[in-house]
Amino acid sequence: MGNYYCLMAGLPDISLNDAKKAPTVAELKEECENILSDSDKKRLSYFFLKYDCQNIVRLLKNPEATLLPNGNYTLEQYRDLITSAQEMNYNVRRYPSFMSNYAREYPYNKDKAGFFAEDAMLLEYYKYAMGCSSRMIADWYEFNFNVTNILTAMIARKNGWNVGDYIQGDNEVTEVLLTNSTNDFSQLAVYDFLGDLIKVADETDPVLKEKKIDAFKWAWLDERTFFDFFSIEALFAYFCKLEILERWGHLDIEEGKSTFKQIIENLRKEAQVPAEFLGISRTSRY
Repeated sequence: MGNYYCLMAGLPDISLNDAKKAPTVAELKEECENILSDSDKKRLSYFFLKYDCQNIVRLLKNPEATLLPNGNYTLEQYRDLITSAQEMNYNVRRYPSFMSNYAREYPYNKDKAGFFAEDAMLLEYYKYAMGCSSRMIADWYEFNFNVTNILTAMIARKNGWNVGDYIQGDNEVTEVLLTNSTNDFSQLAVYDFLGDLIKVADETDPVLKEKKIDAFKWAWLDERTFFDFFSIEALFAYFCKLEILERWGHLDIEEGKSTFKQIIENLRKEAQVPAEFLGISRTSRY
């Protein structure tokens, strides 16, 4: 892994409350194209892969769908992947295998009760990203995965819903959440972020709650890159922060409240995971 002194030193300082000087994700991606080593491009590709996952779901639902920018692949490559998976039963090796498997199984799953296309792809993406060779990047996805499930469980318990209908995956955290039938989360005290997370969950204002969740994640990124500011991990963290800023740049207060209300309705009616608790917001991005 390389150190990118000139690149990182040239980037403006950014904060959650001030995005005026920040480049866009697309601008920084273009700037990095001819700077990063091949191995670091691979590590950074995990960040952009979320857009590819969203685009594949879009195309499977509607072959003429408008695609999101910033993915790793082109429209032709998405179509190649889908055709190879569905018509030839073949995984193209240049794409992550979970994407081909998802595309292959989509026609059989799409009409099943309880199948939510975005959720299913998101879960596979998180599983894949947690296997990144960079420990920090892998930990970031595990952190988001655990935060999602813990906050979801807190909401479900508060409303008297069955936790098992809402959380996803299979790890130590999900096991504790499924076996703990009360609101006592002390078994998760080993996670040093639990106290802060409980405070976030207690916030009653929906827009402020979203802000606190993003601030919580921002602080995690700062902590993990504080002594390693010029690494690929620091660059990855900067991209994650830019994505947060871009999302808030497209939301005003009323839209934020409406988004949160719709998320809760989806959770109540369709047993979906609340999108604002995810590193990827399916309500606003799919």
